[in-house]
Amino acid sequence: MDKIIIFDTTLRDGEQSPGASMNTEEKIQIALQLERLGVDVMEAGFAAASSGDFDAINQIAKQAQNIRVASLARAIEKDIKAAGDAIKPAKFQRIHTFIATSPIHMEYKLKMKPDDVIKRAVEAVKYAKTFVDDVEFSCEDAGRSEISFLKEICDAAINAGATTINLPDTVGFLLPNEIYAKMKEMCDFIGSRAIVSAHNHNDLGLAVANTLECIKAGARQVECTINGLGERAGNAALEELVMAIKTRSDVLSPLHTDIVAKEIYPTSRLVATITGIEPQPNKAIVGKNAFAHESGIHQDGVLKHAQTYEIISAESIGAGKNNLVLGKHSGRHAFKDKLIQLGFDLNEEELNTAFSDFKDLCDKKKEIFDDDIRALVSDEISKVTEIYAVEKITTASSTSGHTTAAVSIKKDGEIISQASLGRGTVDAIFKAIDKASKNEGELKDYKVAAVSKGKDALAKVDVKVAFGDKVVIGHGLDIDTMMASAKAYIGALNSFLSMK
Repeated sequence: MDKIIIFDTTLRDGEQSPGASMNTEEKIQIALQLERLGVDVMEAGFAAASSGDFDAINQIAKQAQNIRVASLARAIEKDIKAAGDAIKPAKFQRIHTFIATSPIHMEYKLKMKPDDVIKRAVEAVKYAKTFVDDVEFSCEDAGRSEISFLKEICDAAINAGATTINLPDTVGFLLPNEIYAKMKEMCDFIGSRAIVSAHNHNDLGLAVANTLECIKAGARQVECTINGLGERAGNAALEELVMAIKTRSDVLSPLHTDIVAKEIYPTSRLVATITGIEPQPNKAIVGKNAFAHESGIHQDGVLKHAQTYEIISAESIGAGKNNLVLGKHSGRHAFKDKLIQLGFDLNEEELNTAFSDFKDLCDKKKEIFDDDIRALVSDEISKVTEIYAVEKITTASSTSGHTTAAVSIKKDGEIISQASLGRGTVDAIFKAIDKASKNEGELKDYKVAAVSKGKDALAKVDVKVAFGDKVVIGHGLDIDTMMASAKAYIGALNSFLSMK
C-alpha cells in the first residue's frame, strides 16, 4: 500500500498541551478544517475524560462528512462505551483503545503482570468491536517495550479484531536507527494482518525524523498534530511530515498522502489563533520566518531563482501574499466567501455577528488583512457564554509610579463600575475587574502580539488566570492593547463561571 494514512490527533493529544484547551465550538471549527485539509482519521477527543469532551466528539461526529472520527479509550469498559456512544453519529467511526506495555509502566503505573495486560487488551478490543468494525489498538510506551512482548500482545489484539496496531514512542526516547529496526521487525511480524501505525513524541526533537523512519520500515499510518502540538515537547508535526513526503518524492516515491497542501497554512493559523499557541518564528513550514530571507546573498539568490534557497514555495501550502482584499465597502457575500477561503464554516447567526464585527473594525483600521479576519472570527467563535462584557476602561498614571484604572462591565444589562490602583496599567485593570465582578483571579501568564502589520494592527492578548484552584484561558482582541487585555481577562472569568 503506497498511501500513508494521516491520523490527526490535534483535538486530543494536541489539546493536552498546557494552555491549549478548546471549547466545543472551537473544536468543531478545527474539525471541519481538518476535513478540508484531507486528513484521513481525526481523533476528536477522549470521550470518557469529561462530559465536555463527550459532547464535542458527538457534535463533530454529527457534522463530519468524509473523515473517520475516532475517540480514544483506555482498555476499560466504561471508556470504550463512552467512545462508542460519542462517535455513533459519524459516517466513518473508529475506537482507539490502549494499554501500557513497557516494563516500567506495567510495574509502576498499571501494577499488572504481563499476562493480565494481554488479557485486558483482548477484552478491550473485543468489546470495542461490538460498537464499531474499525478498532485501533495502541501499545503505550512501545518505544521502551520488549519486542517479544510487543509481538505477543499485538498478535492477541489482531486475533481479537484490531484492524490497526499503533506502536507509539510515548516519551520520544528512541533514536532514528533504533526506531527503524524495531518498527521493521514489527511490520514484518504483523504483515498484512493489520495496518501498522507510528505515533512519536518530540522530547528529543526527533518526532518527525523518527516517523519518517517508521514509514520507511513499513508503517502506513502516521499520527501527528497541527503545529506539532502535544504533551511536553509535542508530537510529530503534520505539516512537516506531509511536506517531507511530498518534497522528497525522489526518495520516498511512490509513497504519498491525500493531504491538500494549500490548506496547510490556513489550518496552522486557525489552530494557532484558537489555542493562542503560536509556532516559533523559525518553525519549519508554517513559522513566520519559514519563507523570510534577510541575508543579502540569500535575497539575491531567491530573486534570481526561488529554488536557490526555497525547496518549497509559500504558495504551495496556502501562505501566499497577505494582500488586503476587503474593506468598509465590502458586502456580506464577499465577506462570506473570504471566510470560506480562510477555513471557517459559520452558521447564519455567527456570520451576521462576524460581519458586524468586521464592519466595526473597518471603521477603526485603514487596512484589513487575512490575519485580521482570522483573528476576528476565531475570537468570536471561541467565546463561551458571555456572563460579563467590558463596556469601558479609563486609566491614569501618577508620578509615584502607580496607575489607576476605572472599569465598567456589564452583567444582565446592568453596568457595574469600579476603580483600583495597580503596579502598572494591566495590573490596575485586572484588579478593577476583580472588584467589579467580586471574583479574585491570579494572573499566571500574559502574552500580547500584533495580529498583522502596521501601527493600527489589532492587538491579540492571551491570559492564563487562576480563580482558586482552577486555571482558565482568556483571549482578547482590540485595536487598543489595554482594552484587549481587559477582554482577555473577562474571557477567562466567563470561562471560569461557565464551568462553575
